Amino acid sequence: MTTYWILAICLLLTPASIWFALWWLRRELTPQRLAHPAQAEQGTFAPTLQQVRIPTQNQRTLFAQWLPFVEPEHAVGIAVLMHGWGGNGSQMMPAARALHALGWSVLLPDARSHGRSDQDTYSSLPRFAEDLDAALNWLIEHKAASHHRLIVLGHSLGAAAAILSASRRQDIAAVVSVSAFAHPEQVMRRWLANYRIPFWPLGWSVNRYIEHVIGHRFEDIAPVCRIGLLACPVLLVHGNRDTLVPIECAERLRDGCAQATLLQVAGCHESFDNPEVLYQQVGQWLGPNGRAVSVE
Repeated sequence: MTTYWILAICLLLTPASIWFALWWLRRELTPQRLAHPAQAEQGTFAPTLQQVRIPTQNQRTLFAQWLPFVEPEHAVGIAVLMHGWGGNGSQMMPAARALHALGWSVLLPDARSHGRSDQDTYSSLPRFAEDLDAALNWLIEHKAASHHRLIVLGHSLGAAAAILSASRRQDIAAVVSVSAFAHPEQVMRRWLANYRIPFWPLGWSVNRYIEHVIGHRFEDIAPVCRIGLLACPVLLVHGNRDTLVPIECAERLRDGCAQATLLQVAGCHESFDNPEVLYQQVGQWLGPNGRAVSVE
């Protein structure tokens, strides 16, 4: 085959290869919806548990489960619980039960493109934070949350979103971050390594493309870069056997915020060995009036 034909084939294949690579990347970064379990749809706290719709960005709406305290005016405060990538609010129901038993009203939203919320073009850390902001603003407008202590608790990407959201607000009393990563660049490096994609130049280009799509530089939204801007205390809960997000991420976050407390517990990224004890520790940290205190 002549050099001319080799060059011609390469020119034809390159656009197709780029298109295929971008299509594959978007597909891999699109979460599969996780259905709510039947008991969540029926309402574990029926008739107390309510299903609501909350407006968010891009003219979308969020599905959320609202669990008011038995006597809302006597609630310790209101907690918004944000799930992680590919999850939904029902995954946070055990934590919701524990907080509700301590006197909190609880809101469990589904992020866009998750659970029963509206689909959007893509999911990202900034969009999770936008949805968390939408949930908080809805509470302030419809549930008089400005008269209650507001806290946010998130898991994994939801925890990163909680840090990002709280770093831009002054009305959050406390943040509980569970299994949060420190920096998106590191997350993507580990994800690319799983596919044996070399970071330079391919992985680096992928990260810059993602920054272009989401409209934010990783450095501007990274939890480790935002946590120092928090106007409230933050409890960092992290499993000592977490292989998806190493404990070093939690240590970096702790070191980046004078108001941060690291609670290392037995468990992995998705679950902990003794959740009931953990809920007690979180409740102790929040204090009887929703004010963060020391935790052993």
